[in-house]
Amino acid sequence: MAQPEAPDGVAPAPGLAELFTGFLKIGLMGFGGVGPIARYVIVTERRWLDDRDYARLLGVCQALPGANTVNAAVMIGDRYRGAAGALTCVVALMAAPLLCLVALATLYDAVADKPWAQVALTGAAASAAGLITGTAARLLTRAELAIWGWAVAGAAFLSVGVFRQPLLTTLLVLIPVAIAAAILTARRR
Repeated sequence: MAQPEAPDGVAPAPGLAELFTGFLKIGLMGFGGVGPIARYVIVTERRWLDDRDYARLLGVCQALPGANTVNAAVMIGDRYRGAAGALTCVVALMAAPLLCLVALATLYDAVADKPWAQVALTGAAASAAGLITGTAARLLTRAELAIWGWAVAGAAFLSVGVFRQPLLTTLLVLIPVAIAAAILTARRR
């Protein structure tokens, strides 16, 4: 199978072992949410995608059912190594966290009634929120969105974040709007 050529600034197509170790690292380091770690490993460390391609991939992954990072693992694995790559990436992403989760659940069961355990969980949640916010800000500044893209992003934020509308309803309204805006923009060029 011929491998896709790597664009400037992007590493050559990774093999199965490299995909496995990359997504194993994402899974192991992603406590509280793997989004920030996934971007770092995929874009900065391994250079499998550049920021723009990663933002596009993440946009598609968010519109699909399932966890964004699992969707990204499937799509990146398939892009570079077909079905075997997709399976390799998902297994690597999920294996270590599953084992850690079982161990942590057992430990938490033993200390759940202790006040310090509740304080520790609150601190972990706050740091995870900060990581997600920082990653979102970094992606937005490098996404090179058109004005209409910023308007759609703002509308999505207001709809889901402020007005507490369901994500599915928001997507069903904003996706056709975004497609229409993209078509109009392309016709004007």
